[in-house]
Amino acid sequence: MVDVVTAQTRSRMMSGIRSNNTQPELMLRTGLHKMGFRYRLHDKSLPGKPDIVFPRHKGVIFAHGCFWHRHNCHLFKMPSTRTDFWEKKFDRNGEVDKRAIESLLDADWRVGIVWECALKGKTRLPYDTLISICANWLHSHERLMVIEGS
Repeated sequence: MVDVVTAQTRSRMMSGIRSNNTQPELMLRTGLHKMGFRYRLHDKSLPGKPDIVFPRHKGVIFAHGCFWHRHNCHLFKMPSTRTDFWEKKFDRNGEVDKRAIESLLDADWRVGIVWECALKGKTRLPYDTLISICANWLHSHERLMVIEGS
């Protein structure tokens, strides 16, 4: 199937997709900052360059987009064209995520993953509830937290 836009237009569209400061990430940061948490952003010295780093709590949070990280929810739909390319892309993203999480846990960091579907769409959680879950996890000693849409 031929693309409906020119290669130049597609390139411009793809370059507009951000990996940092995404809407889910900003929502998490805003809510946690209002609760008094202080953090660093995208620490390049840590495996996987976590979205939000809480050094005082020895915890990190990744705000995973359901499409780019191939989450099994209503927000993910496999593209119908170039499926081989997308399969490889999603497989590689999954491997990178897995290695980063294992490395962080091995280095005694606690890892939280908040999926995009927990923040938007038909399965989103109430915002205050989501922020409270994250805050409670940061105050706990649990090593891993995963929040998905309901």
